[in-house]
Amino acid sequence: MTIPTDILQLHEDMRQWRRHLHQFPETAFDESKTAEFIANKLKSFGLEVHQGLGVTGVIATLSVGDSSKKIALRADIDALFIQEQNSFAHKSCHEGKMHACGHDGHSAMLLGAAKYLSEHKNFNGTVYFIFQPAEEGRAGAKQMILDGLFEQFPADCVFGLHNFPDIPVGHFAVKAGPMMASFDSFEIIITGQATHAAMPHLGNDAVVVSAQLMTALQTIVSRNVDPADSAVVSITQIHAGNTWNAIPESVVIRGTFRCFSESVKALITRKLTQLVNGICAGFEVNATLVFNPENIGYPVTFNTEAETAIALKAALAIAGVDGVIQQPNPSMGSEDFAFMLQEKPGCYSWIGNGSSENSCLLHNPHYDFNDEILPIGAAYWAKLVDNVLGSSSL
Repeated sequence: MTIPTDILQLHEDMRQWRRHLHQFPETAFDESKTAEFIANKLKSFGLEVHQGLGVTGVIATLSVGDSSKKIALRADIDALFIQEQNSFAHKSCHEGKMHACGHDGHSAMLLGAAKYLSEHKNFNGTVYFIFQPAEEGRAGAKQMILDGLFEQFPADCVFGLHNFPDIPVGHFAVKAGPMMASFDSFEIIITGQATHAAMPHLGNDAVVVSAQLMTALQTIVSRNVDPADSAVVSITQIHAGNTWNAIPESVVIRGTFRCFSESVKALITRKLTQLVNGICAGFEVNATLVFNPENIGYPVTFNTEAETAIALKAALAIAGVDGVIQQPNPSMGSEDFAFMLQEKPGCYSWIGNGSSENSCLLHNPHYDFNDEILPIGAAYWAKLVDNVLGSSSL
């Protein structure tokens, strides 16, 4: 493990920043105090700070020398609507909210890198430190882009980093191509004829139709998607009825589907539509189908070749060849950093958070970020800047 001494000396500062953020979590587009905390730290490092893109986004700029090269480093800052079940001193003080995905750690690592780079300035060019809100299902990256992120901060390339349980501490996972799946949601409303539960022949049972439909939807992946392609269709909500002795008029079904290519996404969309229309027509009930009803869908997180090579070089410099997984299996989870990668070439990598034992999984009420990896992540960010803007880039 190769970590600059000055970054190791920032470990306790990063730990304190991370635990403060964990203790006071804020969710999508409400991260006002989180943003203020981050902005104040960045200003104290002597950086130029801009606030307000994506409602609560924070961007700091550090320019050194006369090069026109520009690199962007991104951390997410939002928490989740989860009731924390930990008992340590820095547990969440906000009822029903917690940092269950490590965004507190991501922010602390990037703050550590910003402080280190602001003190050393051993590069030639511009670094943009992007602290992005609303990654968890609200597409904060997309909102920042719509608000003019890359017009105001015209990076040549952009990089993201996420902790990953069950990758060992001190290890990275880096690969070109798809790293995280696309995410799309759907809502189906089936409307039949309500009737007394003792007289089903007088109505048209939307519940029975919904059962047939949910079973049929599972054949999309098992019988339509090429087995060589990865995809998943999941029903996550069913809402119907409110009493024991009445067949309800309607059923609402909600779910998601995920994959790694536009062609598979188009196939799933087409087959889902055909099954909803065909099955509901056969049972003589009405159906409405809406994709991404809250106007939120995430594209595939796709790493470009040249920028992945830069990220791999940085990871190898920090962790060594035995500490880098170079062909990890892509995750069926999704990430709104994908929107940034649609605008700029870049790479999204994983850093090992250690074992997931004792329920230390992402989005788990017992999760806590591993503070031991804070200097590792900060060193990775600093090495990326060196690879793009420093002597090693020449």
